[in-house]
Amino acid sequence: MWTMEKTKDLPLYQQIMKLIEEKIEKGLLLPGEKLPPERKLAEMLEVNRSTVVRAFEELAALGIVIRKRGSGTVVNEEKWGQLTSPTTNWRHYVTKAAFQQEIPYIRSIGELGKRYPDEVIDLATGELPVDLAPTITMPPFSWQSFLEEEEREDAHGFEPLRQMIAEQMRQHLNIEASGAEVLITSGAQQALFLITQCLLEPGDAIAIESPSYFYSLSLFQSAGLRIFALPMDESGIDLTELERLYRKHRIKMVFVNPTFQNPTGQVMAEQKRRDFLSLCAHLQIPIVEDDPFGQLTYDLPNQPPALKKLGGENVLYIGSLSKVMGSTTRIGWLVGPPAVTKRLALARQEMDFGLSIFPQVLAHHVLTAPDFEAHLKTLRQTLEQKRDLLADALDRYVGNKIDFKLPQGGFHLWIKLPPSLDLKEFNRFLDQKLLVMPGFLFGARTAHLRLSYARIDQKSAEKAARILAEILSADDSK
Repeated sequence: MWTMEKTKDLPLYQQIMKLIEEKIEKGLLLPGEKLPPERKLAEMLEVNRSTVVRAFEELAALGIVIRKRGSGTVVNEEKWGQLTSPTTNWRHYVTKAAFQQEIPYIRSIGELGKRYPDEVIDLATGELPVDLAPTITMPPFSWQSFLEEEEREDAHGFEPLRQMIAEQMRQHLNIEASGAEVLITSGAQQALFLITQCLLEPGDAIAIESPSYFYSLSLFQSAGLRIFALPMDESGIDLTELERLYRKHRIKMVFVNPTFQNPTGQVMAEQKRRDFLSLCAHLQIPIVEDDPFGQLTYDLPNQPPALKKLGGENVLYIGSLSKVMGSTTRIGWLVGPPAVTKRLALARQEMDFGLSIFPQVLAHHVLTAPDFEAHLKTLRQTLEQKRDLLADALDRYVGNKIDFKLPQGGFHLWIKLPPSLDLKEFNRFLDQKLLVMPGFLFGARTAHLRLSYARIDQKSAEKAARILAEILSADDSK
């Protein structure tokens, strides 16, 4: 339905642009969907055709739509490869800002969760719930003690914590890293931010897995980077496509999440890892390995070595405590060549992004606690049980209509839905107070859901499966 309440606040062509952008954000216009012809849209909105033409041209300049001679105007299929317009459009800055505003669907999920905390079934939140976080006893530190600990901090972070992380990487990943190679960050996203701001330049091309949670991160586009998709098969990313992208766009860096990948839960095979590293070394493309779920393995015999273990200095490794201690921990780390970590540490100081000593001391306290390994073991067992609760319920209620593979770690289930399901109707899940993450939020072109099972129990798993069955049955009856 194309209607528009005209106002005097904006020129008509900008009101049309805003209308189209809102339809895209709300999922009412899908990637690749054709917009009405200029003349027809002008009639529906009761404006001149030239006004519609100008709106389309402005949207095309911003990369939001694509105008094809003889074929009409379509919504840009994705932000893969999209480069921000070189001209300043202050209206666009004011309404969108450098970082994209929250997607309405995501905002609706948050609002429902706050309004009906006891009624919603939360399969959307990708963070550890409070009841699965470790029990932390506060260290017996006085205020003066904290101030004294601060003297053991430099630009790279709290020195005892850096040494502890280096030791844990040696024990769990068989990676030898010195304290100078470890940079403590305020969560994994700060590590990504520092990389995009300090090691790359506006206009640079990067490649990420498709689908990937990286797709939803505004920080790439805010840095003026172009992102290109790396399709995946069962063993990992398509290396032929990576080489093609490099030849065509001069890919400057590759970002991957190879172990219990978000959202698919997939693990890149060891041989694919070696081939990937070999190709990137040959093309001189550095790799960023994000590994938030590496410690959450249930039962994966012969888990492949981390890329950092196999690729050495060509790999920047990002780790985080959020998936094993809770998102409020805000402790992450980046491991790379000393020259790189020093550059990023100094850049952070110049930006005044200093780290508080308190979470670093607490994180060190938890990691050195004698029962931390026991917490990890219990957490793995609990998440595996929750995975099985959800998978069993889905098998019983909708097993013949969906497809998924059991992940061997992490806490995401990647569900393939019938292709006939209308992607515009994900609000039906919200109407039932079932919070899910549609695949298009991760750059997927096909009908998928990411279901995070860390917060469910037997009752909520059953109810979620029944709701999904009802929605798919309603879709079949159309």
